Amino acid sequence: MALRIKLVRGMSGHPESHLATVRGLGLTRVGRVRVVEDTPAVRGMVKKVGYLLEVEETQEQFQKFGRRARAKSQRERSNHSDGEAARIHVARFP
Repeated sequence: MALRIKLVRGMSGHPESHLATVRGLGLTRVGRVRVVEDTPAVRGMVKKVGYLLEVEETQEQFQKFGRRARAKSQRERSNHSDGEAARIHVARFP
């Protein structure tokens, strides 16, 4: 199970710790929606800044987001294509 979280109020004028918590949930702009894992840690974060969010439980699969997850998936895709090219190259020139 996962939680679908949407940022519905702006973050300006709120405590710095609340801004960091919202950022930790992957929300950077009003209207942004993220599907996050339903863990006690995430539930605590949602409880802390619940007045800024809309939250609903969903059956959607959690997918990692952010720079690191994007870079990792790009590396995996490029490694697969390089490996195939290397195998083809070896097959042509034994």
